[in-house]
Amino acid sequence: MRIVFAGTPEFAATALAAIVEAGLQVVLVLTQPDRPAGRGLKLVPSPVRRLALANRIEVATPQSLSLKKGGEAAAAAHALLRAARADVMVVAAYGLILPQAVLDIPTGLPDAGCGRIKALNIHGSLLPRWRGAAPVARAIEAGDEATGITIMQMDAGLDTGPMLLAESTPIRTDDSAATLTDRLAAIGARLIVEALRDGAAGRLTARPQPAAGVTYAHKLDKREAWLDFSLDAALLARRVRAFDPFPVACARRGETTLKIWRAHAVDGTAAQVPGTVLAAGPDGLKVACGGGALLVTELQRPGSRRLGVAEFLSGMPIATGELLAGAPPGAVTCA
Repeated sequence: MRIVFAGTPEFAATALAAIVEAGLQVVLVLTQPDRPAGRGLKLVPSPVRRLALANRIEVATPQSLSLKKGGEAAAAAHALLRAARADVMVVAAYGLILPQAVLDIPTGLPDAGCGRIKALNIHGSLLPRWRGAAPVARAIEAGDEATGITIMQMDAGLDTGPMLLAESTPIRTDDSAATLTDRLAAIGARLIVEALRDGAAGRLTARPQPAAGVTYAHKLDKREAWLDFSLDAALLARRVRAFDPFPVACARRGETTLKIWRAHAVDGTAAQVPGTVLAAGPDGLKVACGGGALLVTELQRPGSRRLGVAEFLSGMPIATGELLAGAPPGAVTCA
């Protein structure tokens, strides 16, 4: 079985590593181009590219796979895919839209009930809930009790293809998007190896997604990071967890932006103006909300590192009665 793998972040690299370690043949890797990172803005390869190069797998980094948008460069990528003579493509958090012309290139694994399996996707939710770009963060933000991984046979729609395998995991009360993504990555890596082996042997059964229960996980926007303290504290606490590691929840203390990394909802008085600091001590920074209060236990100021609240307050004291606010007029990001 010859496999083309398309993915970019660590979530995808975990799956690629499992496929390689299982002894399956990856003949080509597609990943996003190197991106500037760090203070020096040096170009940094994606986790998938680093892993592929370490295993001496050919790598391509097209800007687009759309022949209309990508022109000759996209046509060259299509030619490379055809030359790979792949049986199947595995996709995990790639970041580029795959047109039908690309999905049709692999020969395909045996028909599981919905046509030959030419492309498999490792999706971070229990479909059809949370189709789209940010399923992990949106599940936490919504207060879902569980999520999971779905191995899906890809079609041209947005995460609409038939389901082949799925496994759930509970969303813990202290899960951030970072910790939950790590757990889902391990599940996805195990399931994709199972799907490839079972698919090659004709042991998979495709199940069309039900029409009921469809929700969309819209891409995270930096503007969402600003906390609106007029909202319920429980929702804000979920957003703090959902926005870690991106875009990171934040609030203003005067002209200073504070990034909020850990917080949970507690009882609070509705008599206080939302954003009012009700208490500031080693147990947390307690902030009045539209419903209840948000107890902040880990935060960060500009130019500093993430700190527990006791250490933070020793360097930047915050008094009871001070007011924290959300986005200033016209603000897009809290970076």
